[in-house]
Amino acid sequence: MTLPASQSDLVDLACRLANAAWHAIAPHFRAGIDAENKAGGAAYDPVTIADRAGEEAIRAILAIERPNDGIDGEEFGKLEGSSGWTWLLDPIDGTRAFLAGLPVWTTLIALADPDGNPVIGLIDQPVLGERYIGAPGEAWLETSKGRTPLRVSSCNDLRQAIIATTDPFIMNPAEQGAWTHIRHTARICRYGLDAYAYGRLAAGSIDLVCETGLQPHDVAALIPVVRGAGGIARDWRGREAKQGPQIVCAASEAVFEQAFLSLRRSAGD
Repeated sequence: MTLPASQSDLVDLACRLANAAWHAIAPHFRAGIDAENKAGGAAYDPVTIADRAGEEAIRAILAIERPNDGIDGEEFGKLEGSSGWTWLLDPIDGTRAFLAGLPVWTTLIALADPDGNPVIGLIDQPVLGERYIGAPGEAWLETSKGRTPLRVSSCNDLRQAIIATTDPFIMNPAEQGAWTHIRHTARICRYGLDAYAYGRLAAGSIDLVCETGLQPHDVAALIPVVRGAGGIARDWRGREAKQGPQIVCAASEAVFEQAFLSLRRSAGD
């Protein structure tokens, strides 16, 4: 695989995109803004002025710096490009957390190759000043103190693992059954972290994350970060993760295999 620019230049661009998104989003955080319901009816899928402002800021830069690349964004959909490479954007992953004033939402930015494989990934939590970055062969955390290499934990037993999913109630009955079995096996279980959980898995403080019902822009940024830190990113059928809708990330092959005993029985087609 040949990147469309140097790896460092692409990472630098992703970081500038995240900075621009935060500049647009920051005035709205904990400001009591309203949300619209994208889903309509009884379902609830919130979107805010901050979501849209963040994505607009990113797209404006890409239009100048990478005009031939495609874009697939949460708020404004797909823009086809001629290069074969695509930027996947979620300006606020975890809008419910954002509306609640909780600093566990993130900005997700990824670059996928012409085959749809995420190559560069960035998980940004600007309120906490944490930016998790993944690229081929490496992953690191950037904070005000500098850059720290990311490495998953050494956990190899699900019974000792700390696990997470954002919301088990969005799972179908079969998926809930699998999750319940895993939850009863693990040592600690946490909820409501959205993509932030994958950053913490890469940093070694969470050992397993399982999610379902995801869109490509929800997933793409996570994969390079987790894999660059030495972790595993697959779907619920055990195949290498690409762009959803199901994903399971683990710190070790052993933890994955133990969880997979339950997950594979509930995986969708």
